[in-house]
Amino acid sequence: MLLKISDLRDREIININDGRRLGPIKDIELDLEKGKIQALVLSGYDEGRILNIFGKNDELVIPWENIRRIGVDAILVELPGHRQT
Repeated sequence: MLLKISDLRDREIININDGRRLGPIKDIELDLEKGKIQALVLSGYDEGRILNIFGKNDELVIPWENIRRIGVDAILVELPGHRQT
């Protein structure tokens, strides 16, 4: 199955551990030497709220290994812990 990066941007990102919607894809980290996606970078992430307009907005980096399923409308990820940049 072929998938365009632009198609990924339209999908909901959902953490299967707690069912939370994590926000839109802002960027994708690529390993150009291996030709693989390393991680998805989500924007507007805050520990307490998603897409916090008036507070601190960090990025959430989701390693490719944490992606469990890419569906038609959503991308399911497993985030027992996360790293922010």
